[in-house]
Amino acid sequence: MLSGNPANVDLRTRQLIDIFDRLFANSCNTRLVAMGDEPVYYPADDEYDFHRLIFRHDYFSSALHEISHWCIAGPERRKKVDFGYWYQPDGRTEIQQQAFEQVEVKPQALEWILSNAACHRFRISADNLSGEVGASDAFVAAIVEQARYWCDSPMPSRAAQLAEALAESFGGTDYSQPGQYTAARL
Repeated sequence: MLSGNPANVDLRTRQLIDIFDRLFANSCNTRLVAMGDEPVYYPADDEYDFHRLIFRHDYFSSALHEISHWCIAGPERRKKVDFGYWYQPDGRTEIQQQAFEQVEVKPQALEWILSNAACHRFRISADNLSGEVGASDAFVAAIVEQARYWCDSPMPSRAAQLAEALAESFGGTDYSQPGQYTAARL
């Protein structure tokens, strides 16, 4: 067990780590690691010969969010720390928040699908706690539209593989039904 995955991680989160690692530790050389101070992705380096997808503390939602980014990232992005994304801390302006929302639609739609597969409550993250600008109506609508799209069209292959495994383990078998994804459910 990695030092970042202590035995005191709650059972559901431990199951998620085990499922992810079973699917992707060998095939993608990537492991899911709990107990990070901040969520971050690190490609393999001199110290670790595998990629690390680190999520905050033992938070199930944080793990699903980071997994969603990983499932969407292509091979070049997976060579970069945190997939090469910029991060503007809390207190964003309206323009900065719009830019954040633009890059977060697909990851959050995918996180919602994975959450449903795992029978876990999904909450949209505007990730701007100290700013005055929260999630816009357009952001909510775009997340709903993207989630529904992936119910009818192929989602990224790693995401589809994980969603199926989560549904099998946690019982969220209706995760691929478009009716599960409406603004009223958020």
